[in-house]
Amino acid sequence: MCSICALRSGPWQGRRSFLLLAAGGAMSTLAAAPALAQVSVGRSSVARNIVPADDIEQAGATQYTQLTAEAQGKGLLLPDNHPQVQRLRGIAARLIPFAAQWNSRAAQWKWEVNLIQSPQINAFCLPGGKIAFYSGILEQLKLSDDEVAMVMGHEMAHALREHARARVAKNAGTGAALSLGAQILGLGQVGDLAARAGTELITLKFSRSDETDADLVGLELAARAGYDPRASVSLWRKMATASKNQGGIGFLSTHPSGSDRIRILEANVPKVDGLYRAAAGPR
Repeated sequence: MCSICALRSGPWQGRRSFLLLAAGGAMSTLAAAPALAQVSVGRSSVARNIVPADDIEQAGATQYTQLTAEAQGKGLLLPDNHPQVQRLRGIAARLIPFAAQWNSRAAQWKWEVNLIQSPQINAFCLPGGKIAFYSGILEQLKLSDDEVAMVMGHEMAHALREHARARVAKNAGTGAALSLGAQILGLGQVGDLAARAGTELITLKFSRSDETDADLVGLELAARAGYDPRASVSLWRKMATASKNQGGIGFLSTHPSGSDRIRILEANVPKVDGLYRAAAGPR
């Protein structure tokens, strides 16, 4: 995820628009059971139970609305007919129908996809299905459609697996986000909760286990949608190279790269290859 501060200070150019992408289509006829044993564990936990899902999704929607409104006011949202916007929209439309198998709430989410003109190498998905890409991640890394699907699947997985909900709850429990916790526990207005929670969600850093979970869920989501799982490895190799060549990569501040990450992905690519080939069809 990226910092909201980047939106306010980044050197951007571009035009404005807003793209609402509704989840649609029937669930795949492929087996619904997860192919990767590592991500078959449940999402519930004691920490999550103190943060209602509705509240965290409202917080995500509120922050996303604020973010896109600010970008729109500065002319930084690319229009619906922009090739890269259409590209992202098409990739998301293939991934979203598989989301509900990881989180039943996703079937009712009002999915949104935006492309923001910025040199930032970044992308995120807030709770409730609010996706944003920054043009820098597409342009500087020269991502293929398969690699874009891996980024998008990874970010969607964080939302589907409710990693933000768990992290916010843990922060509230330790006092690091006491005011947020007070709002969640009913000590203030829900609207204020959303406003307070937003920046926390945008800048949230996930644990190593959350990152591995998102990698593997995203890998399977993309494979089920017909995207080559081998692109997950090439993506993170590009990230590693970019990290060496330039500093301040927003994506890597919350999604650190490393040999262990690539090794885990390489080990799991064969496990979803059958899903990919079934979805992609004859070549």
